[in-house]
Amino acid sequence: MFLTALLLLAAQVGVKPLRETASALHQTDDPAIWVNPKSPAESLILGTIKMAAPDGAIVVYKLDGSVLMSIPGVDRPNNIDVAYGLKLAGRKIDIAIATERNQNRLRVFEILPGKGIRDLATIPVFAAPMGIAIYTRPIDGAIFAVVSRKTGPSGTYLWQYQLSDNGKGQLTATKVREFGTFSNTKEIEAIAVDNEAGYIYYSDEGAGIRKYHADPAHPDAAKELALFAQTGWKGDREGIAIYKTAKDRGYIIATDQQTPVSEYHVYAREGGPKGPHDHSKALGSFRVGAATTDGIDTTSKPLGALLPKGLFIAMNDSRKNFILVDWREIERALGLNQLRN
Repeated sequence: MFLTALLLLAAQVGVKPLRETASALHQTDDPAIWVNPKSPAESLILGTIKMAAPDGAIVVYKLDGSVLMSIPGVDRPNNIDVAYGLKLAGRKIDIAIATERNQNRLRVFEILPGKGIRDLATIPVFAAPMGIAIYTRPIDGAIFAVVSRKTGPSGTYLWQYQLSDNGKGQLTATKVREFGTFSNTKEIEAIAVDNEAGYIYYSDEGAGIRKYHADPAHPDAAKELALFAQTGWKGDREGIAIYKTAKDRGYIIATDQQTPVSEYHVYAREGGPKGPHDHSKALGSFRVGAATTDGIDTTSKPLGALLPKGLFIAMNDSRKNFILVDWREIERALGLNQLRN
């Protein structure tokens, strides 16, 4: 049940972080959480160092914030995302994909539990790719990469590629659609995919957050389902993350990029009184002390005894690192359980 009065009273609040990752030498951009299914407390955080080669890198952190390993020489990586169970060369693997902006391609890595990542493949795309999110279709396990770029035309700003084995144990990508309305203000970078609900969200930075079906075979795949986050913002719309509390319930969190301290606005994943695509009212907003945040990520999966309800991560420009927050602190600060009762 939606309690409109409580939603309007929900305010922007400060939330105390759990810890931070080690600082990098150069600017960070986007985090991704990989959940270790066999040992959740040994899950990993992957982060991009947004620099041209040789300073650009993908860094792998442990949950305690320490660096596990890194892959240097990545040529201006922007965003990164993870997926589980890619079928390749007769086995199933978990992968991470980063955009490599200066090389006009995607860098695909295999995730190695307890060790980090290793190069798997490269996929050429359009000029200056920036944002990426990976969609796994529930009905058949097909995996797709959805990619945005520095500049592009309205209607075809994002491209979606299906990833598969080429029959020789090598990863190949087939473009399956071009889509995405653009306001022609700022740019489109951040993308998030809700696998279970089947939706894509992306930040039209100067206009709002747009929503589409994630399955390219959906009969309404070309139709924009919602445009929200249009009011109540002080900065650009940047990173997006999905926190899931049930099959079709939870939260959409989005970065309101500000200096010196960014805010994060929270919306109902399941929609509002006008239907599943009604995200017009924010449930509240919070800060964690991160400056000029681009990327964020979150998971509701338990990550050991210290993080029984999962984790929220925000890129922090002031210390060139990522800030980690126990989800329970956000839940308490915004009174999310009370809003849903």
